Amino acid sequence: MEQWLKDDERLDYLLAEDLRIIQSPSVFSFSLDAVLLARFAYVPMKRGKIIDICSGNGAIPLFLSARTNVEIIGVELQERLADMAKRSVQFNNLTNQITIVEADVKGIARELGSEKFDVVTCNPPYFPAHEASEKNLKEHLAIARHEIHLTLDEAVQSASELLKQGGKAAFVHRPGRLLDIVTAMRANRLEPKRIRFVYPKEGKEANTLLIEGIKDGKPDLKILAPLYVYGDDGKYTQEVKEMLYGKE
Repeated sequence: MEQWLKDDERLDYLLAEDLRIIQSPSVFSFSLDAVLLARFAYVPMKRGKIIDICSGNGAIPLFLSARTNVEIIGVELQERLADMAKRSVQFNNLTNQITIVEADVKGIARELGSEKFDVVTCNPPYFPAHEASEKNLKEHLAIARHEIHLTLDEAVQSASELLKQGGKAAFVHRPGRLLDIVTAMRANRLEPKRIRFVYPKEGKEANTLLIEGIKDGKPDLKILAPLYVYGDDGKYTQEVKEMLYGKE
């Protein structure tokens, strides 16, 4: 096991997918947002190509691999995180399906090809760059969570450049940025088609936004039923439990 891990890394279980993932408390660990996005996004079953941008330690490509047989590419800027993702892919014997590319998401279509992908998923940095310095976060976490190297507009633009006409792009973000993300999507030929708000529990404000758009799609937006993470008993709701642990 030691040959797979570095420093304070650990191998966590992705129970619903029967996979393992390399995580690090000091470098990067995926959050529930990655699980939610991977379950929300449309995926082709047998034909097509998927690309996940801002891949972190590769959680979303791993989650998606359990839902489809098509080729998946993950793009991550940070060498340390991309290395973790590559080792996780190797550990799970998924190198035939998943490729991790260490590269800047900005302009990635020039490297990997414009309008070549059927689906783009993206869990971008959520917070303005100036908040990173205020919180004194470690560099890997700061870059992953704050718009230091990639703004929301740039992430949406790259997603659109990668997508074929009629392809689908799915994002997870904060509800407070809803208008920003819709504006950015429409400016880049991505028509919002599905939105789902995620709430910690009933009676609370939404704290997560899932949104999917179609490149050059016709305006027709569906607001899906709300997703609640916890029930009144403080335990995961049945829907979230199945996402994390699989169906019993």
